[in-house]
Amino acid sequence: MTEQEFIDSIKELGIEPTDKQLYQLSKFYELLIEWNQKINLTRITDKKEVYLKHFYDSLTISKELDLNKINTLCDVGTGAGFPGIVLKIFYPDLKITLIDSLLKRVKYLNEIIKELNLKEIKAIHTRAEDYKETFDIVTARAVANIEKLLTYTMHLVKKDGKLIAMKGNIDEEITEDVRKRIDKKYKLIKINKFYLPKEESHRSLVIIGKKGL
Repeated sequence: MTEQEFIDSIKELGIEPTDKQLYQLSKFYELLIEWNQKINLTRITDKKEVYLKHFYDSLTISKELDLNKINTLCDVGTGAGFPGIVLKIFYPDLKITLIDSLLKRVKYLNEIIKELNLKEIKAIHTRAEDYKETFDIVTARAVANIEKLLTYTMHLVKKDGKLIAMKGNIDEEITEDVRKRIDKKYKLIKINKFYLPKEESHRSLVIIGKKGL
């Protein structure tokens, strides 16, 4: 995905990028590649692939959510900063907390935040299950299987908030039995299945809320 293809594709998601945002994203790519030589952040380094599989993919959450109307978001197991850093670039009013269990990655994330001059975003070195704050939206991209992920994250979700798990093909992972087990404790609101443009690989947004709403 070229930069122009990226621009055209996110416009279809309802995102009109500014020159500043596109510059920040380009700078983010440069820093990602630079840091990837020091610590293992991603095996995807080709620019066109990064724009598709990391940058565009991070923004697909907007298929289900108007992030302009959300106050707080927590990105669990953010790794190289996906989707959290990308969301902060394109939704600058969103208050974001990035959680990662590896200190080296947190140091990298804080450097990205500083270099891109991002405000109201912080990277925390902790395990999600040990963190106590609550958020409107909690997201996790390719972190763990859905049942395990729920044990890590649902205490972070506000009473009327949602977990949005960003995954690939989840047909084998979320069987009918798994759905029933999830619905005993939580509320499986929706699964949005779609394909990435260009290569057409499977993607899914699994949206889960708390009971009693």
